[in-house]
Amino acid sequence: MLSNRVGVLALTALAPAIWGSTYLVTTELLPPGRPLLAAVIRSLPAGLLLLAITRKLPQGSWWWRSLVLGGLNIGAFLALLFIAAYRLPGGVAATVGAVQPLLVAFFAAGLLGQQLSRRTLIAATAGIAGVALLVLRAQARLDAVGLLAAFGGAVVMAVGVVLSKRWTSTAPLLLASTGWQLIAGGTLLLPVALLVEGPPPTTLTGQNLLGYGYLMLIGAALSYALWFRGIWLLPATDVTFLTLLSPLVATALGWVVLGEELTGAQLVGALVVLGALIAAQRPKPTDAGKPAATSEPGTDQWVPVGGASANPRPRPKSHNVPARSPVPEPTDPQQPAR
Repeated sequence: MLSNRVGVLALTALAPAIWGSTYLVTTELLPPGRPLLAAVIRSLPAGLLLLAITRKLPQGSWWWRSLVLGGLNIGAFLALLFIAAYRLPGGVAATVGAVQPLLVAFFAAGLLGQQLSRRTLIAATAGIAGVALLVLRAQARLDAVGLLAAFGGAVVMAVGVVLSKRWTSTAPLLLASTGWQLIAGGTLLLPVALLVEGPPPTTLTGQNLLGYGYLMLIGAALSYALWFRGIWLLPATDVTFLTLLSPLVATALGWVVLGEELTGAQLVGALVVLGALIAAQRPKPTDAGKPAATSEPGTDQWVPVGGASANPRPRPKSHNVPARSPVPEPTDPQQPAR
């Protein structure tokens, strides 16, 4: 139903809206020059917290799937994001990152069989233009490594979104699989942070602790749980367009909290971004409003943390149903394989 779809979209949109506050929290509350440490504290403790809440460990293919998805959605994306942030003005990095909906549309067409519509392409292009008007400055300097990092971050996040849709876990495991990905991504980031930035600071202020706590609980545990729930319930392209909210929220917070000025071009860019979001979220005739059953049979298994048994949950016994005919029915070539 339309009302259910709007509700799912609204909850999913909270995730990129929360991510739009990361810049403000980082600059105002965290110690300077430690972005990779912030990424580790944001992801690894949040994943461990979700693991403690769900008390479920991955099993079977979900061990390597969690590593791949966590490496793409968390580890590689955050590392490339911070490289771009250090070498590029924020407006340039955000504009390059805005190509993600366009990339997801192409990847989803190839890997998920989603229709690549003209409306999606126009909305994605308009979203890039809107973000550029919103955050790009005429005096912005360009750096080749920074541009490659920004584009690479958009690519790995786009691949992560599409694979998260292709490998989505069952509903009871969504929170657990979110924790697995955060743990995997944070674990991959930890040695990089220690190598690049050295050991963590020995003293932290109350503001530092407040900022790290916000990034961990709100910026990771809550937001990524909502994000992956949205990927499970909605088409991948619909979800990825919501990332355009991040630069919009970041600009709004800069205006409200930091007293930054808004130009006429920025207001036009904000309207273009909102228009692209609304156009992309209009229900399509082929949308059934149901999550796709993309997980392989028998792979969404778990074991309790600390449990002695590694066996999957027993499946209910099937009832014997008499065959309707002794002659086997012909196979429908259009019926999906089970």
